[in-house]
Amino acid sequence: MSDRPGSERLWLVVPAAGRGRRMGAELPKQYLALAGRPVLAHTLSRLHQAFPEARLCLCLDPDDAHFDASWVPFDQWRRSPGGTERVDSVRQALTALAGEARDDDLVLVHDVARPCVTVADLQRLWAALREDSAGSLLATPAADTMKRDDGHGHVSQTESRSGLWHAQTPQGFRYGLLCRALNEAVASGLEVTDEASAVEALGLKPRLVPGRRDNIKITHPEDLALAEHILAAQQGTSSPNHAYEETP
Repeated sequence: MSDRPGSERLWLVVPAAGRGRRMGAELPKQYLALAGRPVLAHTLSRLHQAFPEARLCLCLDPDDAHFDASWVPFDQWRRSPGGTERVDSVRQALTALAGEARDDDLVLVHDVARPCVTVADLQRLWAALREDSAGSLLATPAADTMKRDDGHGHVSQTESRSGLWHAQTPQGFRYGLLCRALNEAVASGLEVTDEASAVEALGLKPRLVPGRRDNIKITHPEDLALAEHILAAQQGTSSPNHAYEETP
């Protein structure tokens, strides 16, 4: 990863201010134990393995009493206040970077609850982002039959899955483009479900980068056990209680 003067720099934005209510746990999901460490620590470790020289902006609840800075492996990092919604956290992070980030710098936004993303996928996404001015995101083609709900818990119709993808993270864009897309989306009242949707609203088409299906987002209680099994499988051992190492 180049960070020479005159080359684009890489910034990592990780929203981590959520309360994780769907988990039904006492702690926010980013602080739940996964293979002996908090979910957040695993996620930051993966990002650092792929991009050790990147600059990190971690979005945390201003009243967060659980965070421990020892979980951050990056030399260059900062925290910014998280907002009510994900888009608010990302916008505040981008504002915090305004004094340093250049418009052509690269920004990857990654869910803190996706600790199983692989180094290989991260680096492929970064390579794609450098080549595509509209940005790029990890995604997987839809494999299951898609049903539309009639609003009352019954099937109204079956949708073709042809051409449908499940969006994952990270999602990456040039700093200037991402700032413009999110600001215009919020100003117009657009519901921003991810960064790519805001960029799409500008008429641009971010690149879909095929990712691994084990890049799951921990959302429900059963996801935590699944993530632990995934980490163990990725490490090639039945005991997941040691640091993950991957050869890109």
